[in-house]
Amino acid sequence: MDAQQHAQFAAETSRRGEWVRQGNRFTERIADDGAWPVEPGRYHLVVSLACPWAHRSLIVRRLLGLDAALSLGVVDPIRDERGWRFTLDPGGVDPVTGLGFLAEAYRAADPDFGGRVTVPAVLDIPSRRVVTNDFPQLSLDLSTEWSRHHRPGAPELYPEHLRDEIDAINAEVYRDVNNGVYRCGFATTQAAYEQAFDRLFTALDRLELRLADRRYLVGDTITEADVRLFTTLVRFDAVYHGHFKCNRNKLTELPVLWAYARDLFQTPGFGDTVDFDHIKRHYYGTHAELNPTGIVPAGPDLSGWRLPHHRDQLGGRPFGEGTPPS
Repeated sequence: MDAQQHAQFAAETSRRGEWVRQGNRFTERIADDGAWPVEPGRYHLVVSLACPWAHRSLIVRRLLGLDAALSLGVVDPIRDERGWRFTLDPGGVDPVTGLGFLAEAYRAADPDFGGRVTVPAVLDIPSRRVVTNDFPQLSLDLSTEWSRHHRPGAPELYPEHLRDEIDAINAEVYRDVNNGVYRCGFATTQAAYEQAFDRLFTALDRLELRLADRRYLVGDTITEADVRLFTTLVRFDAVYHGHFKCNRNKLTELPVLWAYARDLFQTPGFGDTVDFDHIKRHYYGTHAELNPTGIVPAGPDLSGWRLPHHRDQLGGRPFGEGTPPS
């Protein structure tokens, strides 16, 4: 880890050894009543297939059928000292924006930006600058502000009558699960680690109970809440259990959550956006403070993700009155 990465890591660790996530620097919204109106073809969504926060927007984009309206760029799962790279594309350049590094779009928006460059990020293609890296709001805006451009039969992922309940579940899941695994993995004191560990598994136990008699977290269809929980669960055994020391149980040892995760994985729009190779290479290959050898584990066995889940016996309709993405 170079000096800049050391400094950024230290800036996100409190004096008590608790890891504190960097805030989102670019929070302007793409909405018809703002400075950045919704315009198909104008914006470019940049993601890492390894990143759970970016994975949310990737799933939502696919479920809603926004592929033609919002182009997609995928960065290399391995970052160097300059950050996220477009080295998966010919010539190491994003074909839509001509950028070699996502950091270039950050500096175009703020020449003095000195924080950690994050994904997802939405870029304005004409100016090649980042508009937003506000991952919690981004997926919600894809459901609401971009609704005129959804595919026929797109599901309603953030229905107005369920928003209060979805927001409450999302807040709990973010605090103790989505961000909780990072607070375990990057804690620098035993006390901070154990506190995060206890909160993580207390939350997972609550979710086991909640999902024991209902197919989805809120209502009888897939919502934004399921998308947000899934992106952590699908990475749990592959990276969080060992790499982040979240090892009270594996996901496969939590019967309700394991069946729930398989149900979603086998639903179009979820499993077909998962790339375990990118996930493992990123986590084990870029966190030198946790894995100095850079060795990527050969496991776990992924065949179980296709096992029958039997969650359909609980009822529910994945897409409500809509249809699955093609």
